[in-house]
Amino acid sequence: MRWDVVGLVLGWTIRLVALPLLIVALFSIFEDGLIYSVKTYFLPLFISGILGQLMVSMSNGYEASTRVRDREAFASVALGWIPVVLIGSLPFWLGGMFYGPFDLYSGDASIRQISQGALYSWFESMSGFTTTGATVIDPSSSPICREISTNSLVVDCIASQPKSLLLWRSLTQWFGGMGVIMLGLLILSRALGGGKAFARAELTGPTVSNLSTTIEGTARKLWAIYIALTIILGILLYQLTDMGGFESLNYALTTMPSGGFGITDLGIMAFDDPLIESIILIFMLLTCINFTLLYFGLAGKWNEVLKDQELRTYLLILLVAWVAMTFNLSRATDYSLAESIRHSLFQSVSISSTGYSSADFSNWPVFSQFVLLLLMIIGASAGSTGGGLKVLRIRIAFELAKREVMRIIQPRKVVTIRFNQNVVDEDRIWIILGMVSSWMVLVTASMLTISFLEPNLSLTDVLSVSISLLGNTGPALGSFGPVNAASVWSQLNPLSMFTSTILMWLGRLELLTVLVLLHPRTWSSD
Repeated sequence: MRWDVVGLVLGWTIRLVALPLLIVALFSIFEDGLIYSVKTYFLPLFISGILGQLMVSMSNGYEASTRVRDREAFASVALGWIPVVLIGSLPFWLGGMFYGPFDLYSGDASIRQISQGALYSWFESMSGFTTTGATVIDPSSSPICREISTNSLVVDCIASQPKSLLLWRSLTQWFGGMGVIMLGLLILSRALGGGKAFARAELTGPTVSNLSTTIEGTARKLWAIYIALTIILGILLYQLTDMGGFESLNYALTTMPSGGFGITDLGIMAFDDPLIESIILIFMLLTCINFTLLYFGLAGKWNEVLKDQELRTYLLILLVAWVAMTFNLSRATDYSLAESIRHSLFQSVSISSTGYSSADFSNWPVFSQFVLLLLMIIGASAGSTGGGLKVLRIRIAFELAKREVMRIIQPRKVVTIRFNQNVVDEDRIWIILGMVSSWMVLVTASMLTISFLEPNLSLTDVLSVSISLLGNTGPALGSFGPVNAASVWSQLNPLSMFTSTILMWLGRLELLTVLVLLHPRTWSSD
């Protein structure tokens, strides 16, 4: 392991966090006052700026052309998320969303509450940057909600938080959606000789498509699409719906990364507006599509889009799930046919991307919940901001199983696996197979761990929340549904909560990038 490379990547990653922190700090000055802004954002800004610059300066004396091997790229990306999440948690801890050091100084909280507040802040930050969307903001965890609540008043806990903290919370998802390291590729690809390796480690898809002659150009085009769609969504929500400017901005920031953070306890459900749901639905669907295809569509290369097998498979899955749940909801619930069509379509797309909820699907019939669970496992397309195993991997794993059956029936027949009219090489097949098998093993281990630590949870709770965490979906089934999840999360024991954040991290980096850290060869000094 060449630590100068790792140090340079971590330094740039940490330094990049200062940009959104500075934006929110300036917003906080006007919204919350100078004292609150300094108290909440000065320390994170100082750490990200000074520490990042120090690490970059210490690494700049080395020869760039011999810098990056795959092990450094994968280790740097996996490790880079830790300081990002840590710095990102500080505003929540210092700003009063959870009990922090200022509460200890004023005598309003004990050391135990301060420590618990640090864990809550870490959870919220990890959920944000990994675009999971699970939250622990609840009257039992947030002192802000406790202070304003009474026995006769029901408080919207998330809406009660300072606007600057809600904006920072949304920005963690927006930067995490495309990847902080992917943003750094605009710089790292010139400073280092291995931009391609970094992209393979960071991007959620199993392949990295070349949209330009350089990885820097590819990163620039992907980020341009991402920013443009965010702006368009925000404008549409503001101009065409009853959403205000702040609401439109936040929901645009959390929709495009497939994040799902809302700025009220009920999120999208609070609006109960088919127009809002329809606009967000369109953009959620776009986030589930490989961004390469979005680029081809904008470039007028519609043949490339229409012939993509993964896209066609994903749309077929959504169609089947939508029709099946519509039929089930219209027969087994009080929903009208129109309501069944509306909610089943929204949840079919949302459960594989943002995790928004237009209805409390934890009360839906078992059949519809099972369909949603399958969609959580499958996820979205490779190269999208959605989570899950990805449609491409599921499709190739199916083709591999079909090939093995053909080999048994016709041993002499040579059967190749093709995708988009191209032969998939054996190395890539084994990587996909390793990814799927690792995911299955980790889900099993997660269920065993959570069920052991939380014996009061039901089988539905344990199964769905394990899949949700690894798929970065957010809401799950049972107790972890879209309405009461925050109160359930905040009541888990600290070890369960910390384990959940590790699962989010593993899911965001799609297991193999993190598992590289466990191999002794990664840490060897040769």
